[in-house]
Formats: sequence, structure tokens, C-alpha cells
Amino acid sequence: MENTLFTVSNVWMMICTALVFLMHLGFSLLEIGLTRQKNTINILFKNIFIISIGLVLYALVGFNLMYPGSFILGIIPDYFFDLFGLSIPENGLTAEYASGGYTYWTGFLFQGMFAATAATIVSGAVAERIKLGAFMVFSIFYIGIVYPITGSWKWGAGWLDELGFYDFAGSTLVHSVGGWAALVAVWLLGARIGKFKKDGSIGAIPGHNIPLATAGVFILWLGWFGFNGGSVLSANPGSTSLVLVTTCIAAASGGLAAFFVSLFKHKQYDLSMFLNGVLGGLVGITAGADLMSVTDSIFIGFIAGTLIVLGVGFIDSMKLDDPVGAIAVHLICGIWGTLAVGIFGSMAGWGQFGIQLIGVLSVGVFCLVSAYTIIKILKSTVGIRVSLEEEQDGLDIHEHGMDAYPDFRLNQH
Repeated sequence: MENTLFTVSNVWMMICTALVFLMHLGFSLLEIGLTRQKNTINILFKNIFIISIGLVLYALVGFNLMYPGSFILGIIPDYFFDLFGLSIPENGLTAEYASGGYTYWTGFLFQGMFAATAATIVSGAVAERIKLGAFMVFSIFYIGIVYPITGSWKWGAGWLDELGFYDFAGSTLVHSVGGWAALVAVWLLGARIGKFKKDGSIGAIPGHNIPLATAGVFILWLGWFGFNGGSVLSANPGSTSLVLVTTCIAAASGGLAAFFVSLFKHKQYDLSMFLNGVLGGLVGITAGADLMSVTDSIFIGFIAGTLIVLGVGFIDSMKLDDPVGAIAVHLICGIWGTLAVGIFGSMAGWGQFGIQLIGVLSVGVFCLVSAYTIIKILKSTVGIRVSLEEEQDGLDIHEHGMDAYPDFRLNQH
């Protein structure tokens, strides 16, 4: 019986791994849908690069950085000074790992899918004007070092874990880690040509394929069943069912809130706000999905959706150009979801709220400094922004020599 339960849990974890992998397709479709046709291949290239380099880096460095076993000064994983490579157990194919619900290999692959997400978040925020080479170098350092170190503070039994900080599936450790870097990158990179006009008004730069963006959000919503559902780390029916319900309810509530608030504010039925509201609700519930009731998840999602509309407006007012709304979705709602653990659910209380705030601030400072250092060095050396001509013509032609939507009629005789 025990072996059967272990097998079922391991299979569930592998299904969740596949669902989280599918989220990278969702991110790709969302990003290309909300940006212009002439940069489609560039965005797709970045996304396939991120998952590819992310998995290799997580195997060589990230996994053991994130789960080091011990720390230097309580903060730096001691593996940082060891040789590269996975610490392969003698019985890794069958041995029960961590909570006993899955193998070592399943645990590695599930967590590896998370690792690349942080850089994917940045990809959307800097779309249409960043040099591909500079972005790839940034991704290598951010995925390989920054993400696993912050993850080790909680999920690797580090100092935030000892403090009592709680982040079930990564509102802070995944989403805001990417969000902080996106904020720094957008600031150092500057806005796209035509986004902010000389008279202070905002120039609309509409995405070229909203149906694809919508498909991307539905795929992400589906993928979140693995993102949060797999974070139970077993196929426990009670815990898994609760997490899937709170996740889905928060997503729906977030979408509705963004739709209603946007309608009230702008007098329009804004589909892009609705889409990002769904994502905001998903990010918001991720920190405490296993702690919340249905009512809690409705409130958390509704506040997250409201923050999406207000956050997008605030970011625009600061003259920061985020083509896909990644900062509002992943940073603002990531912070909200983390703090919500101290307000709603079974761990609510002023003490827990203070611990959650410490976690948000410490991860924020580390990510801001790290992202600024990496991107500033790149900006001062190889440069991070494409030329005026490249931006106007599109990155697909200049950096890839191809068009995502060629006119096949030109090839007819």
C-alpha cells in the first residue's frame, strides 16, 4: 500500500511538471500577442532559450545551490564553493525524496521548471528593444545564481524558513524575483519609441494578436494547476483538491476585478486588463494556496485584480514601459500574495504579517542589487538596447533574418 501511494504521488508530480513546462508556451503566446508582429520571432527565441539554458544551469548549479544542506553565515549556500553537478544519490531512481512523495529525479525536474520562469517574466517586460545577446547573458546569471540563492533562503531550509516565512509555491520566490529584475531592466533600458510622447501623453502600442494572448492566458491558467498543485509535493487528495480550488477561484476573481475596475475607470471592456487580472489572481494566491478558504481566495484574487489596473496605470505614470504588464502581474501581485498570508487563512496574524514583510523586503533588496549589477555591467560594456533602425524595422529581420508571418504569395509563380 505504501509503495502504491508513493507511485501515485510520483506520477502526480510528473504530471504537474509537464503542466509547468506547458506554462512556457503560455508565456510565449501571451508575450507575442501583446507585442508587435515584427518582434515575434525574437520573443519566441528568448522563451525557448530560457527554458533550455534554465534546465542545464539548474542541473549544473541551481539545484544544489537551492538545496545546499547547510549555509555560510546562514545566507550563502555552502555548495556555492563546491564543484558543479547534481549530487546524485545511489538510489535516485527509486528512493523517496524530501517528503517521501516522489523521487529525487522528479523533484529536480519539477523545481527546474520553476527556475526558468523568473527570466521569462523579464522577457516580456523588456520586449521589442533589448539586445538578444545581452538578454541571454543576463538570463544565465539570474537563473544560475540569483534565483536559486533566494530560493534556498526558504525552500532550502535557509534563514527565512527558520524565521517562519511562508511562500507555498512562489509569489515571492518565483514571481517577485522575476518582477524585481523586470523593474530594474525596464528602468535601465528605457521606453520603446513612441510610448511616451513629448507632451506627456501615453502613446498606445497595441499588440498584434490578442487571440494568441488570450490562448496564452488559458494555457497559463491550466499550467497553474501544476504550479500550485504540484507544490503540495504529493498526491494527498485533501490538500491537492483544496489548492486547485483556491487557485482557480482566485484566478476567476482576479479577472473579474480587473474587468470591473477597468470598466469603471476607463468606461471600456478591456480584454487585456481582464487577462492580466486572471494572472494577477493566480500570482496572488500562489503564496498561500494551501492555507486559504474559498472566501479568502475570492478576496485575495479580487484585490490582486484591482491592483493590476492601478499598477499598470502607476507604472505608466512613472514613464516605465512594460509591454505585457509583467511588473504589475508578477511583482505587485507577488508582493500582495505574500503579505496576504499574514492577513487571510490559517496563519493570519500581525506576527506572521511582519515575517512576510521581512521576506518581501529581503528578497527585493537582494534581487534589485543583483539585477542592477548584472544589467548595468552589460549596459556599460556590450550595451543592452538595439539601434534606432533595428527597433523601427523590428528585431526579427535584424537579429534573426526572418519574418514570423511571411507572405507566401511572393513565392508563387
